[in-house]
Amino acid sequence: MKYLNLALLILFPIAWFAPLLRAALLPVFGMDEISVITGLQSLWETDAALALAVTFLAIFAPYAKTIGLALLHWRLLSPRVLPVLEVLGKLAMADMFLIALYIVLAKGAGHVTVETAWGLYLFTGCILAQILISWKSRPTA
Repeated sequence: MKYLNLALLILFPIAWFAPLLRAALLPVFGMDEISVITGLQSLWETDAALALAVTFLAIFAPYAKTIGLALLHWRLLSPRVLPVLEVLGKLAMADMFLIALYIVLAKGAGHVTVETAWGLYLFTGCILAQILISWKSRPTA
């Protein structure tokens, strides 16, 4: 499990730059790919508070949890910190909810075409793998 966790240190940044979805007002003219990073860039221009929340949920929370789990696996961090790390993982899942909500809302708009892309599955897989690693890292009684 500890090596899978270390792999997440590489996979998360790839997932942040990978296309989460493709969106277009009129798909005839091509679709724009949206990643976590491009989405954050747009948010910082329009709504700093929401951008700060999404930055925390999409980047800081999952990466801090991955580093925390690595420290826990190599016995550099106390197992008592695990409940805090689990909360960070749940916060990262809140980001997946926001993305899913955006897709549902955009599809309901009528003139907008939205397609999911491989980065959404990579990012979701990273979050779910992290939850599994956290669950398997619990000390046995």
